[in-house]
Amino acid sequence: MNRVVFSIGPIRIYWYSVFILLGILLAITLIYREMKKNNIQKDILIDMSFYAIIIGLLGARIYYILFNLSYYLQHPIEIIQIYNGGLAIHGGLIFGSLYVIYFCKKHQLNILKTLDMIVVGVIIAQAVGRWGNFFNQEAYGPLTTYEYLKNIHLPKWIIEGMKISGEYYTPTFLYESLWNILGFIVLILVRKIKKIKVGVLSGIYLIWYSTGRFFIEGLRTDSLMLANIKVAQLISIFFIIIGLILLITDKKRDFYHDIERKN
Repeated sequence: MNRVVFSIGPIRIYWYSVFILLGILLAITLIYREMKKNNIQKDILIDMSFYAIIIGLLGARIYYILFNLSYYLQHPIEIIQIYNGGLAIHGGLIFGSLYVIYFCKKHQLNILKTLDMIVVGVIIAQAVGRWGNFFNQEAYGPLTTYEYLKNIHLPKWIIEGMKISGEYYTPTFLYESLWNILGFIVLILVRKIKKIKVGVLSGIYLIWYSTGRFFIEGLRTDSLMLANIKVAQLISIFFIIIGLILLITDKKRDFYHDIERKN
């Protein structure tokens, strides 16, 4: 598996970075369209997106390093080698969301309305970003066989990409990517409902993504661990609880389509 798209002298462009960038660009495009439809100024999106992306990426890296701290203390130069992988999506979601909440409070924007406009772009970005894991040959599950991968009708190039050190592995990256694509479709359909309450899209996103991630994480062999607990499963349970709270509480919230910005 060639991890490099192309190189110019000492400069190398990796597939991992390309798919992360593609996911970000797709998310921004979708978020921009939704904010424009709801009369949110373009400058607000630019200001919020610029810092949310930077903080989210830093958060994803810091989160990953913290759960592999002993390794990185012995190999500090690898801390900056993001092209080798090591961006934990939960870290990005937590840090990025905290910045969005701060931004909304600073600019007097409704937090849940803003998050509702963001999550649709985020989940499809996650689906695209997982393909970076494929080219890095990471985020895979247990040993399997060529016959199994062939029987689930995977293209030959994916099957061969899952051959690592002479053995075939379960493509959990693909399972999560497909799960997120399906979640994207669900969110788009729900968003078409005219009188959906504020926070519902965010709640569905948290429940949908986290449910899939919980079960898929159970198959992975490279999970971040806290003692004997897979951290991603623990965070997924926490996110599901938050999602349920968003769906079942505050029935008197304003309707989603009544977007207002306080001046």
